[in-house]
Amino acid sequence: MGSKCIGIDIGGTSVKLGIFTVEGKLLEKWEVPTRKENNGSQILPDVAESIKKKLKEMGIEKDDVIGAGVGVPGPILPDGSVEVCVNLGWKNANPQEELSGLLDGMLVRSGNDANVAALGEMWQGGGMGYRDIVMVTLGTGVGGGVIIDEKIIAGRHGLAGEIGHIHVRDEETEYCNCGGRGCLEQVASATGIAREARRAMAASQEPSSMRRFGDHISAKNVLDCAKSGDALALEVTETVSRYLGLACAQIALTVDPEAFVIGGGVSRAGQFLIDRIQKYYDSYVAISANKGVLKLAKLGNDAGIFGAARLVLD
Repeated sequence: MGSKCIGIDIGGTSVKLGIFTVEGKLLEKWEVPTRKENNGSQILPDVAESIKKKLKEMGIEKDDVIGAGVGVPGPILPDGSVEVCVNLGWKNANPQEELSGLLDGMLVRSGNDANVAALGEMWQGGGMGYRDIVMVTLGTGVGGGVIIDEKIIAGRHGLAGEIGHIHVRDEETEYCNCGGRGCLEQVASATGIAREARRAMAASQEPSSMRRFGDHISAKNVLDCAKSGDALALEVTETVSRYLGLACAQIALTVDPEAFVIGGGVSRAGQFLIDRIQKYYDSYVAISANKGVLKLAKLGNDAGIFGAARLVLD
């Protein structure tokens, strides 16, 4: 039985890789560029070559590795295949089978990248010590992952955990990337928060420290201004927090996890943001004080490699 496992997180610009002990200690991490030409046909061969080279450098025998897990940006079907990974150019591919072949028959398991990040946070991050968590990732979009009894719940169609596309706002007129309107992602992602701020500035004459950023305002600018007490920025933050609280409440009343782990770039606003989400979350789950707690993610960009490695340990 091996004592090491490998985590691979395939992103649009780079592939992150890590070698771990089965207890979850990260021994080594590195990256290779994601080569997307020819519909991404070079990505997995590059990954396999890089892994073989690294194992040799570290003096780790192939027999000492249980397997490799892969996080992929797209819905994963039960057999490990993907119909489409828009950002990579893959169509009807089975990264699990292909990579196993390239690594001389090593066990390979794959999962959707957001679900895998959630698994990583449960294993060694903000959700450590819990068996049931829901991760909410506030980045360029809003992603998520549902972990019940330490296992990813992907759903029959790979839609479980697509938290960003829960409908929260009826009066939204613009369309989301998914084709819907009023999605959580449109208001609570980094892009959405900046858009809310631009709308708030346009709709009001109120002086605000946000105005110095103009149309180039970022989510970080908004939250920094809110932290320093700017009234308009606080108003935007309250709107964002209300919709996040609403979505978490809907999830709590459906799945009832032990914890929500909030990650992604926007979560760097820290407890300031959590406290505001908590207020709305509590008001929307009035039925019980005994419900999933809100926590901050801890692994940052490494959540994907941790979770990918954890995929092969069951």
